[in-house]
Amino acid sequence: MNYSFRFSSLLAYRDEIIEGLLLTLQLSAATILIGLVIGVVIAALRTGGPGPLRSIATVYVETIRNTPLLVQLFIIFFGLPSLGLRFTANEAALIGLSINLGAYSAEIIRAGIESVRKSQIEAGHALGLNGYQVFRHVVLFQALKAIYPALTSQFILLMLMTSIVSTIGANELFHQASFIDSRTFRSFEVYTAITLIYLGLTLLFRGVFAAIYWCVFVRRPAR
Repeated sequence: MNYSFRFSSLLAYRDEIIEGLLLTLQLSAATILIGLVIGVVIAALRTGGPGPLRSIATVYVETIRNTPLLVQLFIIFFGLPSLGLRFTANEAALIGLSINLGAYSAEIIRAGIESVRKSQIEAGHALGLNGYQVFRHVVLFQALKAIYPALTSQFILLMLMTSIVSTIGANELFHQASFIDSRTFRSFEVYTAITLIYLGLTLLFRGVFAAIYWCVFVRRPAR
Protein backbone atom coordinates (compact mmCIF):
# COMPACT_ATOMS: atom_id res chain seq x y z
CA MET A 1 0.00 0.00 0.00
CA ASN A 2 1.53 3.27 -1.16
CA TYR A 3 -1.03 5.59 0.42
CA SER A 4 0.53 8.32 2.59
CA PHE A 5 -1.63 9.49 5.49
CA ARG A 6 -1.74 13.27 5.93
CA PHE A 7 -4.08 14.20 8.75
CA SER A 8 -2.14 17.45 9.06
CA SER A 9 -3.80 18.62 5.85
CA LEU A 10 -7.03 19.04 7.84
CA LEU A 11 -5.52 21.74 10.04
CA ALA A 12 -6.02 24.32 7.30
CA TYR A 13 -9.78 23.66 7.57
CA ARG A 14 -10.11 23.73 11.33
CA ASP A 15 -12.39 26.79 11.18
CA GLU A 16 -14.82 24.91 8.91
CA ILE A 17 -14.74 21.90 11.24
CA ILE A 18 -15.41 24.08 14.29
CA GLU A 19 -18.24 25.86 12.46
CA GLY A 20 -19.84 22.55 11.54
CA LEU A 21 -19.37 21.20 15.05
CA LEU A 22 -21.01 24.25 16.63
CA LEU A 23 -23.97 24.07 14.25
CA THR A 24 -24.39 20.36 14.99
CA LEU A 25 -24.46 21.14 18.71
CA GLN A 26 -26.88 24.03 18.24
CA LEU A 27 -29.19 21.97 16.04
CA SER A 28 -29.09 19.08 18.49
CA ALA A 29 -29.78 21.20 21.57
CA ALA A 30 -32.59 23.20 19.95
CA THR A 31 -34.18 20.11 18.43
CA ILE A 32 -34.06 18.22 21.73
CA LEU A 33 -35.85 21.06 23.54
CA ILE A 34 -38.48 21.61 20.86
CA GLY A 35 -38.94 17.90 20.16
CA LEU A 36 -39.36 17.14 23.86
CA VAL A 37 -42.07 19.80 24.21
CA ILE A 38 -43.85 18.43 21.14
CA GLY A 39 -43.50 14.90 22.48
CA VAL A 40 -45.00 15.76 25.86
CA VAL A 41 -47.96 17.58 24.28
CA ILE A 42 -48.67 14.83 21.74
CA ALA A 43 -48.30 12.09 24.35
CA ALA A 44 -50.73 13.91 26.65
CA LEU A 45 -53.24 14.27 23.82
CA ARG A 46 -52.93 10.61 22.84
CA THR A 47 -53.49 9.39 26.38
CA GLY A 48 -56.17 11.75 27.63
CA GLY A 49 -57.06 14.38 25.06
CA PRO A 50 -60.43 15.03 23.42
CA GLY A 51 -61.37 12.65 20.62
CA PRO A 52 -60.63 14.95 17.63
CA LEU A 53 -57.28 16.10 19.03
CA ARG A 54 -56.36 12.54 19.90
CA SER A 55 -57.02 11.53 16.30
CA ILE A 56 -54.91 14.40 14.95
CA ALA A 57 -52.07 13.46 17.30
CA THR A 58 -52.29 9.83 16.19
CA VAL A 59 -52.18 10.78 12.51
CA TYR A 60 -49.15 13.00 13.14
CA VAL A 61 -47.23 10.28 14.98
CA GLU A 62 -48.03 7.53 12.49
CA THR A 63 -47.23 9.74 9.49
CA ILE A 64 -43.86 10.89 10.79
CA ARG A 65 -42.78 7.52 12.17
CA ASN A 66 -43.63 5.72 8.94
CA THR A 67 -41.96 8.04 6.46
CA PRO A 68 -38.23 8.73 5.96
CA LEU A 69 -36.68 11.76 7.62
CA LEU A 70 -35.01 12.61 4.31
CA VAL A 71 -38.38 12.87 2.58
CA GLN A 72 -39.71 15.08 5.38
CA LEU A 73 -36.72 17.40 5.02
CA PHE A 74 -37.18 17.60 1.25
CA ILE A 75 -40.87 18.46 1.64
CA ILE A 76 -40.03 21.28 4.06
CA PHE A 77 -37.08 22.68 2.12
CA PHE A 78 -38.05 22.01 -1.52
CA GLY A 79 -41.80 21.43 -1.35
CA LEU A 80 -43.14 24.18 0.90
CA PRO A 81 -41.67 27.02 -1.23
CA SER A 82 -44.25 26.01 -3.86
CA LEU A 83 -46.89 27.00 -1.29
CA GLY A 84 -45.12 30.26 -0.47
CA LEU A 85 -43.28 29.05 2.65
CA ARG A 86 -39.52 29.44 2.31
CA PHE A 87 -36.91 28.49 4.89
CA THR A 88 -33.15 28.59 4.92
CA ALA A 89 -31.38 25.23 5.02
CA ASN A 90 -30.67 25.59 8.74
CA GLU A 91 -34.26 26.60 9.52
CA ALA A 92 -35.64 23.69 7.49
CA ALA A 93 -33.24 21.35 9.28
CA LEU A 94 -34.42 22.54 12.70
CA ILE A 95 -38.09 22.24 11.74
CA GLY A 96 -37.69 18.81 10.16
CA LEU A 97 -35.63 17.34 12.98
CA SER A 98 -37.96 18.77 15.65
CA ILE A 99 -41.07 17.36 13.97
CA ASN A 100 -39.39 13.99 13.57
CA LEU A 101 -38.10 13.83 17.14
CA GLY A 102 -41.47 14.99 18.47
CA ALA A 103 -43.21 11.97 16.98
CA TYR A 104 -40.71 9.44 18.27
CA SER A 105 -40.42 10.99 21.72
CA ALA A 106 -44.22 11.16 21.96
CA GLU A 107 -44.47 7.38 21.70
CA ILE A 108 -41.72 6.90 24.28
CA ILE A 109 -43.36 9.36 26.69
CA ARG A 110 -46.78 7.80 26.09
CA ALA A 111 -45.38 4.45 27.16
CA GLY A 112 -44.07 6.09 30.33
CA ILE A 113 -47.41 7.75 31.05
CA GLU A 114 -49.25 4.47 30.66
CA SER A 115 -46.79 2.81 33.06
CA VAL A 116 -47.96 5.02 35.95
CA ARG A 117 -50.38 3.13 38.18
CA LYS A 118 -54.01 4.17 37.88
CA SER A 119 -54.32 4.22 41.66
CA GLN A 120 -51.91 7.15 41.86
CA ILE A 121 -53.90 9.10 39.29
CA GLU A 122 -57.10 8.38 41.18
CA ALA A 123 -55.42 9.51 44.40
CA GLY A 124 -54.49 12.80 42.75
CA HIS A 125 -58.09 13.39 41.71
CA ALA A 126 -59.24 12.46 45.22
CA LEU A 127 -56.99 15.21 46.60
CA GLY A 128 -58.80 17.76 44.44
CA LEU A 129 -56.29 18.07 41.62
CA ASN A 130 -57.64 18.69 38.13
CA GLY A 131 -56.50 16.74 35.09
CA TYR A 132 -53.64 19.12 34.24
CA GLN A 133 -52.36 19.16 37.83
CA VAL A 134 -52.48 15.37 38.06
CA PHE A 135 -50.53 15.10 34.81
CA ARG A 136 -47.95 17.67 35.90
CA HIS A 137 -47.42 16.69 39.53
CA VAL A 138 -48.21 12.98 39.59
CA VAL A 139 -47.76 11.47 36.14
CA LEU A 140 -45.05 13.39 34.27
CA PHE A 141 -42.15 12.97 36.70
CA GLN A 142 -42.69 9.24 37.13
CA ALA A 143 -43.17 8.76 33.40
CA LEU A 144 -39.97 10.62 32.52
CA LYS A 145 -38.00 8.63 35.09
CA ALA A 146 -39.26 5.36 33.66
CA ILE A 147 -38.45 6.19 30.05
CA TYR A 148 -35.37 8.41 30.60
CA PRO A 149 -32.84 5.88 29.19
CA ALA A 150 -34.91 5.28 26.05
CA LEU A 151 -35.62 8.99 25.61
CA THR A 152 -31.99 10.05 25.92
CA SER A 153 -30.96 7.28 23.52
CA GLN A 154 -33.37 8.84 21.03
CA PHE A 155 -31.77 12.23 21.66
CA ILE A 156 -28.32 10.83 20.92
CA LEU A 157 -29.64 9.18 17.77
CA LEU A 158 -31.09 12.54 16.79
CA MET A 159 -27.68 14.17 17.20
CA LEU A 160 -26.17 11.57 14.86
CA MET A 161 -29.02 12.05 12.38
CA THR A 162 -28.15 15.72 12.00
CA SER A 163 -25.70 14.51 9.37
CA ILE A 164 -28.70 13.90 7.08
CA VAL A 165 -29.49 17.61 6.88
CA SER A 166 -26.34 18.10 4.84
CA THR A 167 -28.45 16.92 1.88
CA ILE A 168 -30.36 20.22 1.93
CA GLY A 169 -27.24 22.32 2.41
CA ALA A 170 -27.22 22.88 6.18
CA ASN A 171 -23.63 23.64 7.18
CA GLU A 172 -23.37 21.08 9.97
CA LEU A 173 -20.40 18.82 10.63
CA PHE A 174 -20.92 16.27 7.87
CA HIS A 175 -21.58 18.98 5.28
CA GLN A 176 -18.29 20.61 6.20
CA ALA A 177 -16.56 17.22 5.96
CA SER A 178 -17.86 16.83 2.40
CA PHE A 179 -16.63 20.33 1.58
CA ILE A 180 -13.16 19.62 2.97
CA ASP A 181 -13.00 16.30 1.12
CA SER A 182 -13.82 18.05 -2.16
CA ARG A 183 -10.88 20.40 -1.57
CA THR A 184 -8.25 18.04 -0.21
CA PHE A 185 -9.23 14.69 -1.78
CA ARG A 186 -8.27 13.14 1.56
CA SER A 187 -11.41 11.12 2.10
CA PHE A 188 -9.93 8.67 4.59
CA GLU A 189 -8.45 11.35 6.81
CA VAL A 190 -11.49 13.62 6.61
CA TYR A 191 -14.12 11.02 7.43
CA THR A 192 -11.97 9.31 10.05
CA ALA A 193 -11.61 12.64 11.85
CA ILE A 194 -15.33 13.34 11.54
CA THR A 195 -16.14 9.86 12.85
CA LEU A 196 -13.99 10.50 15.91
CA ILE A 197 -15.71 13.84 16.48
CA TYR A 198 -19.15 12.21 16.32
CA LEU A 199 -17.91 9.54 18.74
CA GLY A 200 -16.72 12.26 21.10
CA LEU A 201 -20.08 14.04 20.84
CA THR A 202 -21.91 10.81 21.63
CA LEU A 203 -19.80 10.23 24.74
CA LEU A 204 -20.30 13.86 25.76
CA PHE A 205 -24.08 13.62 25.40
CA ARG A 206 -24.14 10.34 27.33
CA GLY A 207 -22.16 11.95 30.15
CA VAL A 208 -24.42 15.00 30.27
CA PHE A 209 -27.58 12.90 30.29
CA ALA A 210 -26.16 10.63 33.01
CA ALA A 211 -25.37 13.70 35.13
CA ILE A 212 -28.89 15.06 34.60
CA TYR A 213 -30.40 11.72 35.62
CA TRP A 214 -28.32 11.67 38.80
CA CYS A 215 -29.23 15.25 39.71
CA VAL A 216 -32.95 15.04 38.88
CA PHE A 217 -33.95 11.47 39.65
CA VAL A 218 -31.33 10.10 42.05
CA ARG A 219 -30.09 12.99 44.15
CA ARG A 220 -33.36 14.42 45.43
CA PRO A 221 -33.18 17.61 47.53
CA ALA A 222 -33.75 17.11 51.24
CA ARG A 223 -37.20 18.10 52.51
